[in-house]
Amino acid sequence: MRGIVRSFSGLRRSLPGVVLFCLLALSGEVTFAGEPKVEVAVTQRDEAFIVDATMDVPVSPATAWEVLTDFDHMASILGNLTSSKVTSREGNTWIVRQVGVARYGLLSFSFESEREIRLEPIKRIRAKSLSGTLKRMESDARIIPLDQGVQIKYHAESVPDSMLARMFGASFVRHEVGEQFQGMAREMLQRHAHIEPAANTPALPTR
Repeated sequence: MRGIVRSFSGLRRSLPGVVLFCLLALSGEVTFAGEPKVEVAVTQRDEAFIVDATMDVPVSPATAWEVLTDFDHMASILGNLTSSKVTSREGNTWIVRQVGVARYGLLSFSFESEREIRLEPIKRIRAKSLSGTLKRMESDARIIPLDQGVQIKYHAESVPDSMLARMFGASFVRHEVGEQFQGMAREMLQRHAHIEPAANTPALPTR
């Protein structure tokens, strides 16, 4: 019993170090079992974070586009959003407002954003912040057709207005981008799975 108590005491003393290690040791490759690989690279330049990410998903460009632009339902796709709504549409220029909570281990903070979205259908999505938690943000996402699906290439530059984001730096940003990409990948695969069986179902004979 004394040995167990000593072991528990040692684990308790080392736990803060273990937690810190887990927070800082995030690799640039964010994967979960059975899911597409997402590669995220984050660098910091002064106050700005530069994000370059790629994701390969075995779905059609149309399905990828449908998910990436489904802003009115994005809160059900991404776990860190509590609301998401297109507030204005003028052709291929949309205004999107989102509110959510970012979580990193035991820590969390609320955020909100209003962005101008410029669409090039089934090819490219450009966004820039108009107001919200970020001081500045611009992003560019491209859909590149592959032989067996699509590749999403994403580039963003942002300046956070959050003490938490500045404190954890690149690891925090990488975690958030990786989780969002995995959420969108799961939704793409689910929608693709519903489309594929219907496409392969033979038509019933008519009389």
